[in-house]
Amino acid sequence: MKVALIGATGQAGSRLLAELTQRGHAVTAISRHPEKALKGPLITAKSGDVRDPGALVSLLAGHDAVISSVHFVDTDPASLIGAVRAAGVKRYLVVGGAGSLEVAPGVTLISTPQFPAAYKEEAGRGGQFLETLKGVDDLDWTFLSPSALFVAGERTGKFRLGKDQLLANEKGSSISFEDFAIAMVDEIEKPAHVRERFTVGY
Repeated sequence: MKVALIGATGQAGSRLLAELTQRGHAVTAISRHPEKALKGPLITAKSGDVRDPGALVSLLAGHDAVISSVHFVDTDPASLIGAVRAAGVKRYLVVGGAGSLEVAPGVTLISTPQFPAAYKEEAGRGGQFLETLKGVDDLDWTFLSPSALFVAGERTGKFRLGKDQLLANEKGSSISFEDFAIAMVDEIEKPAHVRERFTVGY
């Protein structure tokens, strides 16, 4: 497939770029610093910024899917979703956050006392982005939330999928960028969570 990846040089974005191209997908790697993107025959690096949705439209056009892997505090959901829509791409996947996942019925992670204050604005914006997506019925969107700890690690291929509840084991709640990328690319290749959020963790 041809995939446009916004935020291709970030922690999650760079792993997604590697996973996509490893599986033979052609990727337009969009970022503010395209020179920092991974190099490869299936990668076309382009300069783009979520704060300039008008310019994004032409970059996104002609792709089978768009993935956005960007900080929610830097993003306006309506303008980014609008750019995907204007580009004529139906499949839109979002690297989400864990804050809006439930730790108990009706209790979200962000609302718990132990949630780090430093991440509250980003997590809150992520929750707003998800709520905006829930009102979108003309795109085949998917919002993939990582576990509480979203960190560099190994590509193991051994993880669990869930829906709206935070996944955890005896070691806590975590997922590597590398395994998150596997789950996201799996969803692109075999859509199983269209117009819904799901989560991945160990």
